[in-house]
Amino acid sequence: PEETVTSSFASFIHAVQPKHLSKLVRHRSKRMILDSIGVGLVGSTTHVFDIALQYCRELYSSVAVSSVYGKPGVKLSPTLAAFTNGVATHSMDFDDTWHPATHPSGAVLPALLAASQMLSPSTKPNGLDFLLAFNVGLEVQGRLMHFSTEAHNIPKRFHPPSVVGTMGSAAATAKLLSLSMTQCAHALGIAASLAGAPMANAATQAKPLHIGNATRLGFEAALLAARGMEANPFILDDIPGCSGFSAFYSVYQPKPLSTPSEHHEFLLEKQDIAFKRFPAHLGMHWVVDAALSVRNLFINYAGSFSPSLIRTIVLKIPVSKYINRPFPSSEHQARHSFQFNACIALLDGEVGLSSFTESSIHRQELRELLHKVVVEHPEDNVANFDKMYGEVALLLHSGDVLTGKCDTFYGHWRKPLSRESLLKKFRSNASHVLPEEKVETIITMVDNLENLSDSSQL
Repeated sequence: PEETVTSSFASFIHAVQPKHLSKLVRHRSKRMILDSIGVGLVGSTTHVFDIALQYCRELYSSVAVSSVYGKPGVKLSPTLAAFTNGVATHSMDFDDTWHPATHPSGAVLPALLAASQMLSPSTKPNGLDFLLAFNVGLEVQGRLMHFSTEAHNIPKRFHPPSVVGTMGSAAATAKLLSLSMTQCAHALGIAASLAGAPMANAATQAKPLHIGNATRLGFEAALLAARGMEANPFILDDIPGCSGFSAFYSVYQPKPLSTPSEHHEFLLEKQDIAFKRFPAHLGMHWVVDAALSVRNLFINYAGSFSPSLIRTIVLKIPVSKYINRPFPSSEHQARHSFQFNACIALLDGEVGLSSFTESSIHRQELRELLHKVVVEHPEDNVANFDKMYGEVALLLHSGDVLTGKCDTFYGHWRKPLSRESLLKKFRSNASHVLPEEKVETIITMVDNLENLSDSSQL
């Protein structure tokens, strides 16, 4: 039969091999895996994770074989372990971000970790198989986002990982389970019926569920396809009068994904990832770096940081309603507030885990600074993670104006974290729940993932 976009994706998933992973792709994806495990481990200390874990332990009973982040000895059924670990990964909004905008690792890695433990000893995937499946999940997410110009900007309707992440999880798990080409196509079709979450739940405890559901439901789609369930074989194609995956995007122009020959250039080769230095929405990293820059100017000007000298704080940011929050009242709102992150950086000279505690959020001196903030939206500052900037200007009572601007924060794909910085973040996160020797064991294991004989050890 004539090849369709959907069948081309299925063919790619089925045919791609470890030899197609370049050295650069392996390097970048291992950095992502290590970082994602770290943010998942520290995320297992959060309240929203406790809610998800209690829900899974109390309401479901099945064969418990898959591990849970930060809870030694606790096992759940594979899909529920994937769900719980996905919630942990996004519980602090500390996970990696790609362009076009999505959180790719958290939607894929928990499913692969759980599936590796689910498989029998004779069919356990090795580390290279695991790495390949992970990159299949990334590739499918990236290709789908490139089908729509809408996907390139900060989202307004659907939270991207709940859409493309579910598809990526299905593709990755289908690869790890060695499904047939037909089964891979059905896995994508089933996943499309399980995808989607509205942006209105950003900055609430429900948002981490988007990642948890993406990784779990994509996993379930692959399992259902493996058991013979069928779906629309044209799910990724643009069929007039009948929406498939195009239902999630107002502009949708799909293109086939070529079957890999001797060489396949993964999108990760061309587009690196952004790693966050502190647990907040990616847009916050521009305004924090701009705020820290102008804070240094202020200290040189006045000798110390004295809020009483400031009349007005002007933020120049892109238009994005769900991250424009003048007076956040919860940790999740604070992680999605340009105003809060600029002011906390000005006040403390840093932003970290403790910045988003209740006691930090409700400090009187912080509230006084927030009342001085004025927001402007310059036309050249577009809501796009590849083009936006953050600018913080301090208008002083003396009449002087101090300005800090950030076009590319440290951790952005144009300015990647060094290995030293990435390891520092991982060790800091993982040490919240693991002893030092286990933290170092994970680093070594991920560094040598290609040589791991049994990926379930991870």
